Amino acid sequence: QVQVVESGGGLVQPGGSLRLSCVVSRTIFSFLTVAWYRQAPGNERELIASLSSSIVGGATNYADSVKGRFTISRDNAKNTVFLQMDSLKSEDAAVYYCNTYPRALSWGQGTQVTVSS
Repeated sequence: QVQVVESGGGLVQPGGSLRLSCVVSRTIFSFLTVAWYRQAPGNERELIASLSSSIVGGATNYADSVKGRFTISRDNAKNTVFLQMDSLKSEDAAVYYCNTYPRALSWGQGTQVTVSS
């Protein structure tokens, strides 16, 4: 069974940075389009960033709400996806999840990001 394990969340002040990590236990990881999603209380889970396989160009896409502040990257040798989050705002507070795009794996437990002074 494929597992997705996110980590790196925490409490950060507005304007601060965090780097999230996600390990996917799947041997064909390098072929996958990977993505980060988030879900704030009372809201639906939303796609915020995706990164295609380098085989098809390694293209990135970002939601307007995070464009210019967040960066998605991957380390295929370690089956790991990263999300560098800079200039964090209070509205970025949410539980962050990684998965494929379109979603094809069971959701992991997510990692909580809290932005507060």
